Parts: sequence; C-alpha cells; structure tokens
Amino acid sequence: MYKKILPILLILLTSCVTVSSETAPTDAPILFVTSTLPPTKQGLTVPTPIPPTATATLDPSAPTPTPSCRDAAAFVEDVTIPDNTNLSQGEKFTKTWKLQNTGTCDWTGYTVAFVSGERMDASDAVPVADTAADATVEISVDLTAPASDGQFISIFELRNPQGVVVPIGIENTFWVKIVVGETAALVGTTNCYYTTNSDYVQQLIDLINQARADVGRAALTVNPQLTAAAQGHSLDMACNDFLEHSGSDGTWTGDRIERAGYTSTYYLEVIAIGLPADAMNQWKITPLDWDAIINSRVTEIGVGYVFVRTSSYGGYWTVNMGRP
Repeated sequence: MYKKILPILLILLTSCVTVSSETAPTDAPILFVTSTLPPTKQGLTVPTPIPPTATATLDPSAPTPTPSCRDAAAFVEDVTIPDNTNLSQGEKFTKTWKLQNTGTCDWTGYTVAFVSGERMDASDAVPVADTAADATVEISVDLTAPASDGQFISIFELRNPQGVVVPIGIENTFWVKIVVGETAALVGTTNCYYTTNSDYVQQLIDLINQARADVGRAALTVNPQLTAAAQGHSLDMACNDFLEHSGSDGTWTGDRIERAGYTSTYYLEVIAIGLPADAMNQWKITPLDWDAIINSRVTEIGVGYVFVRTSSYGGYWTVNMGRP
C-alpha cells in the first residue's frame, strides 16, 4: 500500500457512491489579521524607591505540605475475550482486563467508563477494586454483542474519583474488540498503538450538522453500524499508514458498511486527517466531498477517528452517511 502525500488529502468520493448534485454554497473569503508595530517606546522614568517591608518567616513547627501523588497505569493482559473473538448476535459476555497501578496514588474510588465505539450495553461507570501502588487488578465489564454481524470495538477509560483520566502507558484508553457472525478477513492491526477521542468525534458531528443547517438541511442522527464501519476504516488507515477509501484488505465503502450490518442502497463516505476543523476545511475545498456533507438524501451518520503517533498524518477520519 503506497502512502499518500499531503496533496492527496483531496480524495474524491468512491465511484460506487451516488453524490447529490446540489450545489454547495459559496465559501466566505478567508480573513487575514495583520499586525501593527508597537507604539514608540516612551522615555524611561526612574521610579521612587519603596521602603522595604518585613518578610514573614515560616513557623518551623508547621508541617511541610506533602506533594500530590501521580496517577499512572500499565496494561498487563486481556484475561478474557482477546481482540477479534467471534461471538453470536446478542450473546452476553464479560470482558476482563488486568492493569497494574504504576503510579504513586493508591486507587480508591476509581472507575472504568465507556467513552466511544459500540456501547454493547456497557454501564456508564464500573467501580474498580481498591488497588495499592505497584499492585495489579482485574477489571471486568458485562457486555452484550450487537444484534448484527460485523466487527465492533468498545473504548473505555480509567478515571480517578475526580473524573480525571489515568494514562495507561502512552494511551488514555483500552478496549474490547469482537467479531459478530460471519465476516470477511479482518484488517491486520497487530502491534498498532492508537488512541481515540470521543470529544473530537462529537465536535465533528456538530460541525457537520451545523453546516447542513446553514443550507437548510436536516441534522443527521448517529447510527451504531455506520459508526462501527467508519471506526474500522479509520483504524485500518491509521495502523497501516494510508489514506484511501479502499481498505488494506481490498474492501470498499459498501463492503464495510454491509459487514457492519447496515442495510442501505444509498450511502456516502468522506475521509480526512487532522483536527475536526481541519477535516471540515479539507472537505469544503473539494466539491464532491462538500456535496456529500450537505447531501439532502442521507439521514444517518457514523464517524470514526483514530490517532497513531507514528503514522504519516497522526489523526485519521472516516465519515459514513446513509439512509436506511
């Protein structure tokens, strides 16, 4: 697979995708801010000396403040349900991870929280057993496989009692990834260390719906199957370092959407890199992409975002839109 250089960001939609012929609104001109030189420096005025004031001294009997502890964790192993475990539709299962407390804070009142991907009936927060520094702990979450065939990923974070995310090595998340039913060969992402960002995903959905509202289009609703297909392709692009609609396993947009369990004869896909605003700017200057963003026929959306530090572009976006 050849890596794409930056000019190839302006990728056209796949030939198998029908694109609305509606005309995109004319972009507003880009505004530039010019700076001015600072005013001429005034003559230096010598200030009147201020008499010294008494300096307070610390009471030697007062206790010295203890520095706050540091939160950190390390992933040890998947105890149950390793990545790409095959399950049946609607099958209930328990995912268990083993983590080590590598920080200096004892874990008391810590929780695991679902943040993005396929929820699979996950609770908003699952308590973590009290864990001393350097100790290990097994964390279990009860889940249910989706009611459709496909590849699904559910992303979680470890949080302290204040709601601050505890870093896990170089990551901020850990996950469970399953395969439901019969699927094509899975994309190879072995030894790929990546992160996701649910806040970025929501920001992009909001930006897309705002752009649609600006031209009188209805907002798109999030569909879990489209989300799974989009997330899978972003993971493929980020881990295998390419930027194309064709997957590393030869699949195309329709293949991935169908594999995720989404039934539709009309769907669209756009891809981009960078931050949410970067993605919107890339699509605005590509007429076919912008026509897809404001297309009047689609009603549902799924957004995937994956960041790989060692990849060519860092963050990779896939947006799948369709109408059931």
